[in-house]
Amino acid sequence: MKSYIISFALSFVLISTSPTHAIIYEKVSDLPKDSNYDFIVVGGGTAGNVVANRLTENPNFKVLVIEAGPSYATLCFATCNMLIKDLSSHVGVLDAEVPFFAANLLNTQYDWNYTTVPQVGLGGRTVDIPRGHILGGSSSINFMIYTRSAVEDYDRWANITGDQGWSWQSLRPYFLKSERLTSPADNHNTSGQLDPSIHGTNGLITTSLDGFPVPINQNILTAAKQLGGDFQFNLDVNSGNPLGVGWLQTIVDGTTGVRGSSANGYLASQFLQRPNLNVLVNAEVSRLIQTSNGSIPTFRGVEFRQNGGSQLYQYSATKEIILSAGAIGSPHIMLNSGIGPANDLEAVGVKPLVNLSDVGQNFADHSVMAHPFIVNSNNTFEKIRDPTNVPAELRLWEQTHGGPLVNTIASMLGFFRLSKNVTIKPDFSAGPNAPHFEHLFANGLIVPNNLVPQNASFFSMSTVVTSPVSRGTLKLASCDPFEAPLIDPALLKEESDRIVMRESIKHALAFTKAPVWDGYIIAPSGGLENATTDEKIDEYISAAASTFFHPTSTLSMSAKGANDGVVDPDLKVKNVVGLRVVDASVFPFIPTSHTSSTVYAVAERAADIIKAEYGASHNCSCYPRSA
Repeated sequence: MKSYIISFALSFVLISTSPTHAIIYEKVSDLPKDSNYDFIVVGGGTAGNVVANRLTENPNFKVLVIEAGPSYATLCFATCNMLIKDLSSHVGVLDAEVPFFAANLLNTQYDWNYTTVPQVGLGGRTVDIPRGHILGGSSSINFMIYTRSAVEDYDRWANITGDQGWSWQSLRPYFLKSERLTSPADNHNTSGQLDPSIHGTNGLITTSLDGFPVPINQNILTAAKQLGGDFQFNLDVNSGNPLGVGWLQTIVDGTTGVRGSSANGYLASQFLQRPNLNVLVNAEVSRLIQTSNGSIPTFRGVEFRQNGGSQLYQYSATKEIILSAGAIGSPHIMLNSGIGPANDLEAVGVKPLVNLSDVGQNFADHSVMAHPFIVNSNNTFEKIRDPTNVPAELRLWEQTHGGPLVNTIASMLGFFRLSKNVTIKPDFSAGPNAPHFEHLFANGLIVPNNLVPQNASFFSMSTVVTSPVSRGTLKLASCDPFEAPLIDPALLKEESDRIVMRESIKHALAFTKAPVWDGYIIAPSGGLENATTDEKIDEYISAAASTFFHPTSTLSMSAKGANDGVVDPDLKVKNVVGLRVVDASVFPFIPTSHTSSTVYAVAERAADIIKAEYGASHNCSCYPRSA
């Protein structure tokens, strides 16, 4: 592992500091002077790197990726000397590599550090909404949970858009294409923990099961069996029917113990060597540039700055701009470009060029709460996080690719529907197998909590509203393109969502009453201990609920020719030429899953759609194929 880290870091240093061979460029001045790009991908995140990789399988397509954040190389410049001299002192890049360290990247320079506007459903509180400001985007800072949603989620997409290519049956091959299932880091027998027949084996995003034993897992399985009912065991929640309790799958490479991301997957070194792929980092796009004034306006130019400087640069594409800046970044850029609701744009001093009223509308996100329970154990996350234990755990990770640091924040999960005696109107769940809520089961505190006793050990259950009714907005705060937008995910704004959260908390409490927990779980904590009535539960929700940082749907797909929505089913922006969007902003409804796996599948299909339009084979073999 030690040699892996050094070679990984040094390979990026060599690439980024040698302009004659550079693929990841730190300076716009180092980009090839004679480059004419067919496609410019705005955002080197979860989706953008997929599209860039797949398009450059064809050597006739030249692609530039523009990423606002740093590359892993940039992180390495500050740490590589330390890494080489003393691998026990990891900062920066290793927080994006060590799965258990994921939370260390939040609220840092590798996060956009967005904050919502005051949330009506949260008692007027504002909450942080992390987004990756690093090559790989949020795939480089998220908690790596791999879930695919329910069949009905995607079939609803197909019905809404009139394109059966967005159905479960059509998207399933793209889930498989993007995934490479790996053995867990400890090589334990995974029989009975997932169904390998429904997983991909040749993709670029590595998935796995927990690579280090988690003490509470057997208790969770026993509790589910004791309680029965909707706690029934589900062999694999990624089959398209997620209901029940099952083993958590993560986007981790079990062979190395390292996080999987679009950066180390789709921009791995063998792909960065393609001469038709350039990646520019530390370059923040301000707006899209209109390049033609025909009856339908054309936008094939981009404007950006580097490293927060005052100088603005412009580049153009001969075929398309592909906007992949995420569900916050992409609508922000479009609004700054004069594409959006005309009245809103005029109100902040931006000249409207294309009046698309749904830009920034339909914002959907998953609300979440983490519920701590004091336990009679000292073998929990609290032990792993003890500063006196971390150096030894890190050495174990370096030397063996294993140990507790290969795991993420949870080890098992479950998806559930409301009981039949609870009715919500409206109900946005897509069908009878689509969950209303989710639980994550964790062997310790999931997030810091100032209301729990110090020096205690914990078991946690999260509750997540997976089919939210609430819809928010993203708007410009001013005409300054570099000022953060006004982000309103409308968390728990609608009563239906508050009912689901309330019922999910009751459901979690019922789970902890299973006989197996006798003598182990001592008491609820963190404010949950006071939530003894519906009124008290609602107070607890307002005080403690937050976002699971799954923003989606701000540039929603709709049927071709529809007056609503922002993009057509082929992801082209309506009433515009030369502009396509590929990221979570295009989801017409938020899926009932952790969204990264869906983004990968959508981006894989988008790449095929683009190739087909320009007469390129889906299976071009001119360069070694990605997978």
